[in-house]
Amino acid sequence: MTALRETLEGIVGPRWVKSRAPELAPYDADGLPGYRATPSLAVLPGSRAEVIAVVRALADTGTPWVPRGAGTGLSGGALANGVVLIGLNRLTRILDVDPVNRLARVEPGVVNASLSRETTRYGLQYAPDPSSQTACTIGGNVAENAGGPHCLKYGVTLNHVLECEVVLPDGTVTRLGGAYAESSGYDLLGAFVGSEGCFGIATEVTVQLVPLPDAVHTLLADFASVTDAARAVSRIIACGIVPAALEMMDNATIRCVEASIYAAGYPVDAAAVLLCDVDGVSEGLDEDVAIIREACRAAGARTVAVATDAADRARLWQGRKKAFGAMGRLAPALVVQDAVVPRTRLPEVLAAIEQIGDRFGVRVCNVFHAGDGNLHPNIPYNPHDAAESARVHEAMGEIMKACIAAGGTITGEHGVGLDKLPYMESLFDADSLDMMCRVRRVFDPETRANPGKVIPMHSCREWHGATGPSPRGPQSRV
Repeated sequence: MTALRETLEGIVGPRWVKSRAPELAPYDADGLPGYRATPSLAVLPGSRAEVIAVVRALADTGTPWVPRGAGTGLSGGALANGVVLIGLNRLTRILDVDPVNRLARVEPGVVNASLSRETTRYGLQYAPDPSSQTACTIGGNVAENAGGPHCLKYGVTLNHVLECEVVLPDGTVTRLGGAYAESSGYDLLGAFVGSEGCFGIATEVTVQLVPLPDAVHTLLADFASVTDAARAVSRIIACGIVPAALEMMDNATIRCVEASIYAAGYPVDAAAVLLCDVDGVSEGLDEDVAIIREACRAAGARTVAVATDAADRARLWQGRKKAFGAMGRLAPALVVQDAVVPRTRLPEVLAAIEQIGDRFGVRVCNVFHAGDGNLHPNIPYNPHDAAESARVHEAMGEIMKACIAAGGTITGEHGVGLDKLPYMESLFDADSLDMMCRVRRVFDPETRANPGKVIPMHSCREWHGATGPSPRGPQSRV
């Protein structure tokens, strides 16, 4: 490690290589505090050229590494357990904004919200808006295929990334996709977005921008039961209207938010609330609001209020987007899941989650993207209480099984990382998992990029000497 540290210091400078325990402590967890791992070294390149040189130096020595952005991920995916961590948070330049073609080129360390602030002057926005958008980075969004409340209408990160310059694990630099036209051949960009750092590092990302809507209306509907709120979701979509966002919070989450500095004026006696945005051209939006209001009332809403101005809208959305932060007041740690179920199964799945929480004696706080069935059950707990920790993790396992049984999947936007590895074999058969291994080996034949994440290692037949065609391909020359 001494020789490697000196090599890396020669590339980025001694200040940007961290090796002492206090320097490495900030990297021992991501946004999911239940997992801890300390890197052997952390190297923080400050330019594209330095990223390439660092990756090539690690390839020369056969050293595994993990890329990391802002560390806001919620699956343990950016943890480096005894391997080198490559921090990309110094690459923060917005390289170009092209309002005519509605695109922007950015470095991976650009903060999500900073990009939209920059593009508003042109009447444009970058649509994907994770709840952590004031801190998370575009590079991390690409790695996880991040979503957000407004992805119901506008789509997730994959739908807005046009091109990536990528440094593959052997140091080769390539471009995937195309800024102005779709590339011919296989959709390698589609494979790269959401690959969780296992395929390489994006040093430049070209994203699509969309016009700011002429008008936005925000509705808050409150319900006497979670089941009624869940049924309202299907009623709204069945009306033929696709809201820009449709979010649900249960009573436990409402009370948590309202007791915090993020209080938004949610009714604390409600079993659940729906927060809904409709946007677009001004003409016709009032009619959409009336239809959604009626759908909520038909499902049993007690009241349906419409935000009166931009400040009122911002207050309502702050409560939703800061809900995870507000839960920090409840316990030292929080475990959150990210399963997706069909909208029509929401009532029964939410009822099952409540029963699981009661059975294991844990408090479940639900706040999630109801419009696309992307559930986020949260359980605050004390990680220093072994008995409570065991109950929490058992409960989460049961919740994930219930979601899979309802025809769902294990992640909508947080990624598999470490946290969801145990569920991969419940969702995919052996052949499917082995094929994922083969795809990974095309990009990273030596499996040095973010090792031990996403795919259970024992699922990869070729890695254990099984016969069959080699997945190595053209030695990483993608």
